[in-house]
Amino acid sequence: MLHSIHALLRSASAVGDVFVNGWVRTRRDSKDFSFLEVNDGSCLANVQVLVDAGTEGYDLVKQIHTGAAVSINGDLVESPGKGQRWELRAKRLQLVGDAPEDYPLQKKRHTDEFLRTIAHLRPRTNKYGAMFRIRARLANEIHRFFHDRGFYWIHTPIITGADCEGAGEMFHVTTLDLMNVPKTDGQVDFAQDFFGKEANLTVSGQLSVETCCLSLGKVYTFGPTFRSENSNTSRHMAEFWMIEPELAFADLRDNMALGEEITRHLVRFVMEECAEDLALFAKYVDTTLMQTLQNIAEHDFVRLPYTEAIDLLAKSGRQFEFAPAWGKDLQSEHERFLTEEHFKQPAIVYDYPKDIKAFYMRQNDDGRTVAAMDVLVPSIGEIIGGSQREERYEPLARRISELGFDPADYWWYLETRKYGSVPHAGFGLGFERLLMLVTGVPNIRDVIPFPRTPKHLEF
Repeated sequence: MLHSIHALLRSASAVGDVFVNGWVRTRRDSKDFSFLEVNDGSCLANVQVLVDAGTEGYDLVKQIHTGAAVSINGDLVESPGKGQRWELRAKRLQLVGDAPEDYPLQKKRHTDEFLRTIAHLRPRTNKYGAMFRIRARLANEIHRFFHDRGFYWIHTPIITGADCEGAGEMFHVTTLDLMNVPKTDGQVDFAQDFFGKEANLTVSGQLSVETCCLSLGKVYTFGPTFRSENSNTSRHMAEFWMIEPELAFADLRDNMALGEEITRHLVRFVMEECAEDLALFAKYVDTTLMQTLQNIAEHDFVRLPYTEAIDLLAKSGRQFEFAPAWGKDLQSEHERFLTEEHFKQPAIVYDYPKDIKAFYMRQNDDGRTVAAMDVLVPSIGEIIGGSQREERYEPLARRISELGFDPADYWWYLETRKYGSVPHAGFGLGFERLLMLVTGVPNIRDVIPFPRTPKHLEF
């Protein structure tokens, strides 16, 4: 029977006649035997394999280099060496795939910048193996979190004709011949394109998932989103994943409660269920990581209006790169000051000026603000952004026109406000931002297998 190394290393007793497949991390030779350190990706730890002259295939050992793929049959026995309880005493060794000596992961440590240039190989390092196991387990837990609370997963379209955020930073999708683009009156004639109109990759599944919220009650979407912002910061990518729940018959308070609940739940999950992989990041990436996560897991989130937050920042005595002022969005330095220095715990800022927020957010009675909220956490800043949605037809239609959008592009969205509209709310949780939080990794390019950034489209 094929065994995972993760299962073998947790065995309560010796096990005979086991099979292991994996990749060689190191080889150490003595006169009549060799030790192979083998990892199969199931956990951070390797299993030590003793290969001696009595092993079938022993003559292959000197051909096996770091990175080679092997298949081993043997017995799991107690190890006489220090640092491990078990080792595998091989009875048969098979070289499945050789790795020549130019294999680029020979050294123990490599810079993240170098590893981004070989994204096809970096999952074989300890750090990225741990990262992608956490990513997979966290994605699964997100689905379980919503399922246990009665939410339905909705697959929203990746190709869209609507700009959810209104920023215009969208990738175009077309079948037109770019060397001979059809034009009418000097403008691109999208009537000749595949969809008969301009099409883009989505920046958010929110508008689409709202339609299902107004029939199923509690829904969410979890999928890739795209933004053509030409940014090379450590917090931006062109392709990223978003978790976007929507709740019917809900207001801003319900939204804030769900945002806090899911953040604390997922942080606790990683601390409890991914402890071995998490320990690598706490030791080598961010030595304050466990304190940060414990702070989030154990404390209720502070709630304060945007106006109060701006006043607090202005009176803080701190010299910020971007001066805080009412009517301007909070910058990362403001968000981190609030959570790391002033409150020393997570915070939720709500009721933002309407002029800096999207058209779909519910307008408050003061005429100046909307029922928006951002969840801020130490080390990251904003991790969730959301709002109560504008459920009233006339204010929504008026706001779309005020911002210069064509209401005809949103006819279907407006119709949901004509037929049985109800108060509802939702938010977007950036999956990569969440991974940066729980691992302490400072660059968003290092929490996704294949980062998409300006001028980079390999792999």
